[in-house]
Amino acid sequence: MTISAVVFDIGNVLIRWQPEIYYDAIIGVEKRKQMFADVDLHGLQDLLDLGADFKDLFYQAAEDNPKWRHEIRDWHDNWDKLAQPEIPHSVSLLRALRAKGIPVFAFTNFGVDSFVRSEQQFSFLKEFDRRYISGELKMAKPAANFYEALELDCGIAPAQLLFTDDRTDNIATANSRGWQTHLFQHPQGWADRLVSEGLLTTQEAGFDG
Repeated sequence: MTISAVVFDIGNVLIRWQPEIYYDAIIGVEKRKQMFADVDLHGLQDLLDLGADFKDLFYQAAEDNPKWRHEIRDWHDNWDKLAQPEIPHSVSLLRALRAKGIPVFAFTNFGVDSFVRSEQQFSFLKEFDRRYISGELKMAKPAANFYEALELDCGIAPAQLLFTDDRTDNIATANSRGWQTHLFQHPQGWADRLVSEGLLTTQEAGFDG
């Protein structure tokens, strides 16, 4: 089946998303484990991804959990340090596809305000042909309605979409809708898939960084 567009997740595909690494560095592993046990920070992130106001959400959580007030505020105040660094080989693949005229879409669980901040930090987030941001649409992966929204907007048959994501549940929904998929584990594996599909040559998919 011909691939008409390539769809990228962002977290852990184009930008590392492991906030635990940030907290391990500033408060240590044991305190970080305790904080994450006390406060459902990833649950708050899920609300952010569905359109909640970034500062209000995390500042209220900080007031509700005064033991961790400063650290919870850090999720908002130091977002640029949590959601980083970029994954250079993946970025080069995005740009190589676009250089060949292949449409490339962003399909990501991301808050509205946090996405604005990340695109200021990472210019490649402005380079997609289309962007589907969960916080803007108030729907998120792996819910099927988010996938349907992309399909309806772009008008491309599901079987002609090639989607990469690092989460198996997100991939499972795409598979159920007939998308072609690649479970992202490392940029070289993604590069190899793009080559095998005939979208890039080995040279175009290479990375010398």
